Amino acid sequence: MCGVPLSRSTLADKRFVLVIGKGGVGKTTLCAAEALALAASGRRVLVAMCNAKERLSVMLGVAPIGPEIVAVAERVWAVNIQPEKALHEYGLLVLHSRALAKTVFDNRYARAFLRAVPGMQEWSMLGKAWWHTTERRPDGSFKYDVVILDSPATGHGIDMLRVPRVILDVMPPGLLRRDAERAWAMFRDPQTCGIVLVTIPEEMPTTETIELARSLESLGLPAGRVVVNSVLPPLFSLRERGALERIGPLDERRPADAALAAARDRAARESLQSESLARLSRELELPVATLPLLFEDAANPAAIRELASKL
Repeated sequence: MCGVPLSRSTLADKRFVLVIGKGGVGKTTLCAAEALALAASGRRVLVAMCNAKERLSVMLGVAPIGPEIVAVAERVWAVNIQPEKALHEYGLLVLHSRALAKTVFDNRYARAFLRAVPGMQEWSMLGKAWWHTTERRPDGSFKYDVVILDSPATGHGIDMLRVPRVILDVMPPGLLRRDAERAWAMFRDPQTCGIVLVTIPEEMPTTETIELARSLESLGLPAGRVVVNSVLPPLFSLRERGALERIGPLDERRPADAALAAARDRAARESLQSESLARLSRELELPVATLPLLFEDAANPAAIRELASKL
């Protein structure tokens, strides 16, 4: 089982896309490639990061991305959301006065109180990303056709996604509760929200991805698909893999033995990859799509364009 081509599944009809997974599996790489692919189809795309040590700027060949929205490619914008600044912006929306918002949010006691409210920092980032889906241009059209959220790594990402429901459970009626209700309705609607689980074809990331999918299901959030990053093209058949894995001790100082050792290592990796893909397909009722392993640094514009072409 090697997964279906990514081109068979599209996010172009979604308003909000959540990309989530274990750290180091290529979430930002997928966000960058997906943004370029959607932009190439004519969509206006915003990529939002959550107070990240961002690498998106390197991938797209632009200046470092901070808390202000900046253009990073044709029809693509990006922002690295910082919790305190996002809270200040939210306060401005609530208070309808820049001077009053500055008075409140420049007060160190108010800032300390807001930092102490459970989930408030997570909501400030998630809520800001969602709010950008509601922005409109003067002609009434949406400012961004798609907002892609590069979520924090698995555990923190799930905690963040729980926050709107917590707000609905504990907050009295008001603007905060209303916005959380609207955001939560969007996140739970597979017609408007696409949740993408990113992983790599190895045992532990596969296990964590299956657990992540079940956590999302328990929250009532429908995952849309799994993307398996860094997939090797198979070189060996099952029979050939078996034969290579049965080879005895080798002396890698000899060129022939060194070549056999390299082939055996590749066969073992292909077997692990095949098992991981088969397990994902077996245990999750989700489309499993793949992106190839690039034999160069994926954190550069040429590599991201190559991946985007496969989307």
